[in-house]
Amino acid sequence: MQITLAHIGSRTLGKNGFDAQVAQLLQRSSALARCECSAFKSEPAFLDWLDRQQGRTPAFPVLLDSRGKQMDSQGFAAWLAARRDEGTQHLVFAIGPADGWSDTARARARLLLSLGPLTLPHAIARLLIAEQIYRAHTILSGHPYHCGH
Repeated sequence: MQITLAHIGSRTLGKNGFDAQVAQLLQRSSALARCECSAFKSEPAFLDWLDRQQGRTPAFPVLLDSRGKQMDSQGFAAWLAARRDEGTQHLVFAIGPADGWSDTARARARLLLSLGPLTLPHAIARLLIAEQIYRAHTILSGHPYHCGH
């Protein structure tokens, strides 16, 4: 499985301390899935890119949205395992534009996922979802990183 962590905004990474941590967590996750980051200038650019993703199965877009489903870490790991087991080739976790996702984009999502009711800066949201992807992989592999509390 391939996992892409996408966001709408600046393509310039590395200007804050979070980007190195995101890269490190995705590198650690690469033992179980190919992981990458992508930035897009606009929502239409992201949706165009999503349309061009080729594979046995279409990309599975997960849009981070405050109105989405909330999961705990174990629930997220189980959800990720179910996507893996059903043969999903490419999961795309996407953080939207500053004004939020349009109705058109939300309609394209296979899942709207909420990181909680707080509004987060993009850099922190990227770090949080990257950490949860890594945590999910450690839960699924039985690694002691996740203690359950």
